[in-house]
Amino acid sequence: MFERPIVMLDFETTGLSPDAGDRITEVAALRIADGRIVERYVSLVNCGVRVPSFITQLTGITQAMVDGAPPAIDVVPALIDFIGDDVLAAHNASFDEKFLKAEGALLGHGCRHGGLVCSLKLSRRVFPGQASYKLGQLARTLGIAFSGRAHRAEADAEVAALLLIHIGRHLNDTYGLGGVDPGLLVSLNRVAAAKVAAFMGAYAAGRRVPA
Repeated sequence: MFERPIVMLDFETTGLSPDAGDRITEVAALRIADGRIVERYVSLVNCGVRVPSFITQLTGITQAMVDGAPPAIDVVPALIDFIGDDVLAAHNASFDEKFLKAEGALLGHGCRHGGLVCSLKLSRRVFPGQASYKLGQLARTLGIAFSGRAHRAEADAEVAALLLIHIGRHLNDTYGLGGVDPGLLVSLNRVAAAKVAAFMGAYAAGRRVPA
């Protein structure tokens, strides 16, 4: 369905901002190809920082788990290499991308992903009028089930990946695309919600081969 691979990323972190000294504690990156998850990179991360108690309560990730995890100097370069130049996706993607870039910069390991897709923004455009676009609530509305604990990186990334696949199938079927280029999703993120129907109609018309 997707014409090129997309990597869905989710981080668990010690807080909301790398500029404030917050660091990653867990990462999950899931490669989507042919309409399914085909490859995973998942790891806890030891960034040498204290895990706040409220984060442990939210995620279940303890200080001992982080202290015994592989160090960031091993995990972050491996993660960036796993993503490669594929399009990167996340639910509320600006959050995860800023941590990815910050962690890479600390180690002198630059990112090279080929575009950014936000499944949160896409959901607002493709499925307007939902009561909530938070990942868990939106997934339940669309019939997408968690297979693990919410607020753990792999479980959240998996649900977000299934959501992105759901969006791709919806666009493909609704507009008769014959395959969804990840670049379309990148562009659609930038389209105002009120203009999505017109944008997609024009895009689909341009994809059709004249008889």
